[in-house]
Amino acid sequence: MRKLRILEVNKAYFPHVGGIETLVKQYSEELGAMDGVEVKTLVCHDERAKTTHERINGVDLTRAGSFGTYFKCPVSFSFVRLFRKMSKWADVVHIHVPFPLADAALLVSGFKGRVVVSWHSDVVNQKKLLVFYKPFMRYLLKRADCIITATEGHINGSDYLPEFRKKCRVVPYGITPEDYLSAERKPFLTERCSDRSSVKVLFTGRLVYYKGVDVLLKAFRHVKGCELFISGEGVLEEGLRDYVHRHKMDGRVHFLGFLSDSDLRAAYADCDIFVLPSVVKTEAFGIVQTEAMVYGKPVINTSLPSGVPYVSIDGETGLTVPPSDAKGLADAINRLASDRELRERLGRNGAERVEKYFNEKNVIKKLYSVLSENIG
Repeated sequence: MRKLRILEVNKAYFPHVGGIETLVKQYSEELGAMDGVEVKTLVCHDERAKTTHERINGVDLTRAGSFGTYFKCPVSFSFVRLFRKMSKWADVVHIHVPFPLADAALLVSGFKGRVVVSWHSDVVNQKKLLVFYKPFMRYLLKRADCIITATEGHINGSDYLPEFRKKCRVVPYGITPEDYLSAERKPFLTERCSDRSSVKVLFTGRLVYYKGVDVLLKAFRHVKGCELFISGEGVLEEGLRDYVHRHKMDGRVHFLGFLSDSDLRAAYADCDIFVLPSVVKTEAFGIVQTEAMVYGKPVINTSLPSGVPYVSIDGETGLTVPPSDAKGLADAINRLASDRELRERLGRNGAERVEKYFNEKNVIKKLYSVLSENIG
């Protein structure tokens, strides 16, 4: 019996840093390792470069030549040519969006096989790009045999998906709990505390506008008995540090910078509360929530019209507050900080939720089922 041929398509690939790039790497490797499956992956160089072909950790990877990236989208004529060629080989093309170039490439490719779209988020900020992109996007949604979202919230909160709800299937982003739970435990945050009796609050992510770290710092001015640890780098870092200094929080707020995987996992394991204070639905899922939950940590997130509040559930695995609500966020932190029993109960529920819904071995089986549907 011939193997199922899957073409994974995305803007970029490892070592490019990004949540979708990590996911495409995961899918390419794990689907390719399954019996009866053959995977090829097509992406673009994210800087000016010629087309390259390579094999990375068992993945047959093609990086199309590029003239560089504009409006966060690569410009590549060779990508369109390669898409047309490689799609002829494939039984199913799996496109990760938003990626306008892939929409256009599919339109001119003549591909007649199964098309599955993983919809990671709406285009939120690039309004000018959206004027040109929208017709291609609507073509892709109409052409797709199936649209994958990570949560029901991705559908409900989208400006475009409700119309195509019957095509949508929920396949969450997964993690491998064993990779986290087998990591070395150490007092990574405790040893950096000004007062070791403090409740340790952790945030990790890029220091950019939609993450809401500015709101978190405003909230933290009204938090008692806690110290905040901020892992990550970004364009807002200098301003955030200045805010901490001006409001005399230097001893209570610690900037950790970029952390290696091992140090970040140690930080998750050593924190008492994890906070994801994102303010815009650009934050579509927040896989960092599952990474904290696997260690039994309660999560404070925001009620965005996206997948975020579907990952950690208000009152079940953590607390959910309105986005950009500094007072509500402060109240939630204070409530958890003052009630250890509540923290532990929510944390246990979170660990169970990860095992049940976000375990990678189950996610990949579900993904394969969706990709292979009606083929053969």
